[in-house]
Amino acid sequence: MQPSSKILSGRSLQTESVEIERVELRLVRLPLNEPFETSFGRIDSRLIFLVSVEGQGLTGWGEVVAEEEPRYSYETVATALHTIKDHLAPVMLRRPVAGLEDLAARFTQFRGHNMAKAGLELAFMDLLARLRGESLSRSIQGSRSEVPVGVSLGIQPSIDQLLKRIDLYLGLGYQRIKLKIKQGWDVDVVREVRKRHPDILLSVDANSAYTLADVEGLLN
Repeated sequence: MQPSSKILSGRSLQTESVEIERVELRLVRLPLNEPFETSFGRIDSRLIFLVSVEGQGLTGWGEVVAEEEPRYSYETVATALHTIKDHLAPVMLRRPVAGLEDLAARFTQFRGHNMAKAGLELAFMDLLARLRGESLSRSIQGSRSEVPVGVSLGIQPSIDQLLKRIDLYLGLGYQRIKLKIKQGWDVDVVREVRKRHPDILLSVDANSAYTLADVEGLLN
């Protein structure tokens, strides 16, 4: 994978060198408004991993999106903590950073751990925007003031309850519905959703619950 800075262009990558004076890591336990169930299991809270970088009297914030267990990815909160503390933060603090490309290039010596790298890159981008006195959107040449968003719905106790949840979120203005599915909660469920909402933007996510042996059942 190429450094994430490669997807950006223009003035977002051009800046005077910024000396990073401090990198701070914070873990925040966030209770969910309602339990969220996937094929991996059921959770009622998330451990949120926030990072901040300080320079020239200002602070930029980012988030490391790794989870507590290595299910979705080999990266976890614990591996990201270790990688940032012992490897990424030291090279970030070693000398002033001459822009996002410079930072990404320093990180390439460490293989993988893209969630950990991205958290620090996001915090650095936020810091640059604050130093310029502008929004992050403006800093990366964004053109929109609003963006369409969707919602991910966990496995529900019944199809009827799922349909009610979908109606609720569509009524709130969400423009895409993603359903969590698993074996035994898949084809019939999606069929009922499509019956009620034939035209909505709909996707499903099994979180690696299937193998090639399950293809025939999903196609029928």
